[in-house]
Amino acid sequence: MFTVSIGFCLSMASCKKDANPLLSPFDTPFGIPPFEKIKVEHFEPAFAEAMKQQKAEIEAILTDENEPTFENTILPFEYSGRLLINVANIFFPLTSANTSPELQAVAQTIAPMLSSHMDDINLNPKLFQRIKSVYEKKDELDLNAEQQMLLSRIYNEFVRGGANLPEEKQQRFREINEKLSTLTLKFGDNVLAETNGFQMVIDDAKDLAGLPDAIVAAAAESATACGKDGKWVFTLHNPSWIPFLQYAENRDLRENLFRGYFMRGNNNNEYDNKEIIKEIVALRLERAQLLGYKSHAQFVLEDNMAKTPETVNDFLMKLWGPSINRAKAEAYDIQKMIDEEESKFKLASWDWWYYTEKIRKAKYDLDEEMLKPYFPLENVKKGIFLLTEKLYGLKYEKLSDVPIYHPEAEAYEVKGADNQHIGILFMDFHPRESKRGGAWMTSYRDQYITRDGEFITPIVTLVCNFTRPSGDTPALLSLDEASTFFHEFGHGLHGLLSKVTYPRLAGTNVPRDFVELPSQIMENWCTDPEFLKMYAFHYQTGEPMPDDLIKKMEATETFNQGFITTEYLAAAILDMMYHTIESDGVQDVMAFEKDAMQKIGLIDEIIPRYRSTYYQHIFSGGYSSSYYSYIWSGVLDSDAYQAFKETGNIFDPATANRFREFVLEKGSTEKADVLYRKFRGADPNPEALLKKRGLM
Repeated sequence: MFTVSIGFCLSMASCKKDANPLLSPFDTPFGIPPFEKIKVEHFEPAFAEAMKQQKAEIEAILTDENEPTFENTILPFEYSGRLLINVANIFFPLTSANTSPELQAVAQTIAPMLSSHMDDINLNPKLFQRIKSVYEKKDELDLNAEQQMLLSRIYNEFVRGGANLPEEKQQRFREINEKLSTLTLKFGDNVLAETNGFQMVIDDAKDLAGLPDAIVAAAAESATACGKDGKWVFTLHNPSWIPFLQYAENRDLRENLFRGYFMRGNNNNEYDNKEIIKEIVALRLERAQLLGYKSHAQFVLEDNMAKTPETVNDFLMKLWGPSINRAKAEAYDIQKMIDEEESKFKLASWDWWYYTEKIRKAKYDLDEEMLKPYFPLENVKKGIFLLTEKLYGLKYEKLSDVPIYHPEAEAYEVKGADNQHIGILFMDFHPRESKRGGAWMTSYRDQYITRDGEFITPIVTLVCNFTRPSGDTPALLSLDEASTFFHEFGHGLHGLLSKVTYPRLAGTNVPRDFVELPSQIMENWCTDPEFLKMYAFHYQTGEPMPDDLIKKMEATETFNQGFITTEYLAAAILDMMYHTIESDGVQDVMAFEKDAMQKIGLIDEIIPRYRSTYYQHIFSGGYSSSYYSYIWSGVLDSDAYQAFKETGNIFDPATANRFREFVLEKGSTEKADVLYRKFRGADPNPEALLKKRGLM
């Protein structure tokens, strides 16, 4: 329906520029996008107009007859396309957090248009020549450090965008970019369809044995919501499938649900992703080799802290040995429990979660359900607010009279210690069919300073898929969900506290293996015993988490770390294997994955955290050749948190100020390793991570 109305709208006076809310200044509090006025049919004409405007802005640079300078070439280029960025910064977050078939159809139309538009810019020889001439004189120019970074970033983006390619190769380069833009979108759409399309319906109460009451109640509510009163429905959303695998006694049903999860995109139906993966891998390799790189990974990593595939692979394999050895020991313990129960089966991947919980309970007298009452969503949110007030002086005011993109989203004004406005924060907590899985931070508006000197404040959103409230019980988070909330809030701080001049360098626009530092350091406070006493209160009694429970949590900090680290490393290594291919591509996706895991010795009882056909981080996200960055940043965050611990005060203001100044505020105004050394005074010590995970 909307596809038809878009075509109609483009030819009618009713869709004139002044009628499209995306093409006018937002007359809203804080300049928040007027979500209630924006319709699906507004996006395509808005993108078209925005691209037209940027082309005119580029043309103005090219017709300047003066010698190219930083002021007449680099700056106008940096600030060109602001309307296009504004439209894209509304459209793409919505396709992840509140999508629809109509919005997905527009995305498939827009993707090749945007790819072509960006290639028109990156492959414009006159524009590149002007930028190159400024870059070649960079040492003679009186530029500050941020201006030098901007100039280098823009020049390198053009080179990596094909500007140095001979004309006969540029057409193929364009074709590759256009095809990849649609394939990656289709991959993500397929995963969402497979996730939403699976339900495990239970109609016999005895099949619920072992499940906590709250999980059973949530499954009953899910059943009612989809017209299956009196039954129980389990889905592939994390708050549903994870606790089922942890607690359900029915092994066949555990296998059924887990197979539904890890077979997504691999069911030989219209949503199958195997052929898409083969095309993506082949096209990425061809593009990298057109640019003179041996592999896609070599191309990507040039811009990261790690720099080379060899560095990444060496790093991962140093961790692999201790991790897989620990995982094998854990598997032995689980099999021993299975045998002691006189069960006649060999441990499988759908058993691991269940028996891990049983061993945790037997060994430490602790299970997830004992912790959840102390992590109601509201308390965790208040705890994060308290933490960031202690560290950075931030204050939060909930807003009720501003536009929101979905009724479940919450909006807050973030203020500094001196009460000045810092930015707007949206938070959106629970699963729904219009939202992709996982958790992420993005921005509807990045921070920057206009050419007229106006400081533009950010609009940041955190999107999660946490356990919903059930009946009279509030949303009680698992420890993993609470940790995820802290993690995403760290990304949010990186966007909110940015103090950078140029948009290209602001906020989270940093190397992939540095961007996870602000997020992962926050996880340390989540489980710190001192801070737990300040926010982890029982949702019924209001009592703080008792000391004996905290001690049990501490005792289990390294419990199951073999499994956790191994499944993660397996996925990171799989990513690198796909993207270090230098010829031939992938003939059979599942055979490639199986062979890759056999080469490193992954045991049958564990599968990679993400199997190929639903590996959105690398096939429809921005983490191709970079999924390793979480554990790379784990080295950074463990060492950075140690800086707080060394002072004897986990809220030490001097350390927090340094972290804010050199990490959270700086974006990419300096190289990541330089910024880290300015904060810490030294390079990170990897032993902090190994000790934290019990892998020394």
